[in-house]
Amino acid sequence: MFTKIIKSCWRVFLSLIFVILLAIAATSFSTIYNFSPIAPFSGADIFNPYADFDPNIEWKRTSLHTHTRVDGPLNECAFTAEETVSKYRDFGYDIVGISNHNEITPHPDSKQDIGIYEHGYNLRNFHKLVIGTERVNRFDALYPISASQAQYQLDMLATECRILQLNHPSRSALLDSARLTKIGGYDIMELSGFNAYLENKHWDWALSAGRYSFALLNDDLHYPDRSNKFALRCSYLNAKECSSEEIISTLKSGCFYSVRVPDYGNGDWAVKLENNRDIPTIENIGVEEDVIYMKLSKTPEQIRVIGENHTLLTRVVDSDTISYRMRACDPYARIVVSYPDSLIIMTNAFARYDKATMASPADREFHKTNILATVLYNIVVVAVIAIILAIYIKIVRRWRTK
Repeated sequence: MFTKIIKSCWRVFLSLIFVILLAIAATSFSTIYNFSPIAPFSGADIFNPYADFDPNIEWKRTSLHTHTRVDGPLNECAFTAEETVSKYRDFGYDIVGISNHNEITPHPDSKQDIGIYEHGYNLRNFHKLVIGTERVNRFDALYPISASQAQYQLDMLATECRILQLNHPSRSALLDSARLTKIGGYDIMELSGFNAYLENKHWDWALSAGRYSFALLNDDLHYPDRSNKFALRCSYLNAKECSSEEIISTLKSGCFYSVRVPDYGNGDWAVKLENNRDIPTIENIGVEEDVIYMKLSKTPEQIRVIGENHTLLTRVVDSDTISYRMRACDPYARIVVSYPDSLIIMTNAFARYDKATMASPADREFHKTNILATVLYNIVVVAVIAIILAIYIKIVRRWRTK
């Protein structure tokens, strides 16, 4: 009896292994690309993501990566969309995006219902925020290993939405420097915001390779009842109103900045709420000729301008303003502000480009389909699937003869 139980358990385990292998192989179909070599931004002009900045418009505090309770057994949050949005409203948030995994959840405020979900259930945490869409794309490579597989998904999703965000790259086993310096086609990269000096390492990898995107901070909220998980990472949009069209328009223009907020009070919600009502803001920002500039509402500890390969270009201390003349050898520059209480402000990147040939540095071509490699690769995938099935069928037949 015991031997039969052991044999049955072994067969179940072996069957599960084959199912997993088959699932990995069956979801590995992809286009294969030739990627352009690393080419830093260049040109006589400087792209200004804050070209549409209006100082008379109040910044809209925003978090777009928010999980809520959903129907079904796979829940990542115990709170409803209504409860979660209400909690954010108490802390001064104007815009909250409900972005559950592979599900479009209706927003409690129909004006902000922009059609958003988090794509991805793969084993390498390669997730994307799909913004401005009407349907969920269920295809995902279960275990992606190549830049081409990542690019295939990005290209596929980009045709189905208005904004595509690369989620938490620092937590993805797929998104190392070798792949981030190749892939592109996403509009925004989500930053982790945990480290004041290495907070944008992954973004700098991509920017230094000539892959332009904006950057955004979000809570990636799962626990609105935990002070150390809530209202820590947000962005401020220079949007006229909180309507879906205005939100998307502002995201596409890049006229926003990100803030890492300390967990004020360390669990004391009253202290946290009070401090969240007094977050410093950017009062002015832009480019004049080759000079980028910024002014803040409160004087920080320091302001740094960061360039190619995370290089410090300049720094000021105890000043609420900064300006920096971009040299011809500076492909891009972005501004990082640090306050004594660990609050961090991060701007989008100013980058060199040729405005006579492109609307922004993001318009550069960075990959082409390799037709022969694509055909050969997918033939190999089909062959692997056939081999896995053949081996498993042969094993099952042996079990039946015993």
